[in-house]
Amino acid sequence: MATVLSVSGSPSASSRTNRLLRHLDQRLIAQGHEVIPLDVRTIPAEALLGADFRHPAIVEATELFARADGVVVGTPVYKASYSGVLKALLDLLPQYALAGKTVLPLATGGSTAHVLAIDYALRPVLSSMGAAHIVQGWFTLDKDITVREDGALTVAPTATEALVQVVDQFSTALGRTPLLAAAS
Repeated sequence: MATVLSVSGSPSASSRTNRLLRHLDQRLIAQGHEVIPLDVRTIPAEALLGADFRHPAIVEATELFARADGVVVGTPVYKASYSGVLKALLDLLPQYALAGKTVLPLATGGSTAHVLAIDYALRPVLSSMGAAHIVQGWFTLDKDITVREDGALTVAPTATEALVQVVDQFSTALGRTPLLAAAS
């Protein structure tokens, strides 16, 4: 069983990005992985923005990255790049915090104009942090993610198919056999 750190770079607790990540976490858990969620927005702003490397929340986040075999990084796209809160955390991690790790980059956004944000903004920083293997990422349009009144998440069928494929590739890269059934 691999340990997966699932990092939400959304500044909002009710964001589609955050909900999508937690939905995908369930698929990884069903495949036998231990998944540890990390919502960057819960790290105190004074620690992130003040670059307080010794703050307990930053120390804990650093330890979570060190413990993980794989990392899922999800972010909403703002101004053709990943979120500022995610950048603040990545800037405080050790230079090679992703050394030896398999990484799955995911992004959400309102327009297909941002689809390349993963490859041109997020992937280079993940690579510079020493990721051993960055699997194919995926950009999901906001309109394809619906949160119902009861809090349940619905993902459009075409987006679901693509997300299942990239999550299963990530799982395989971690050394586990993915489920054959599609996530709903």
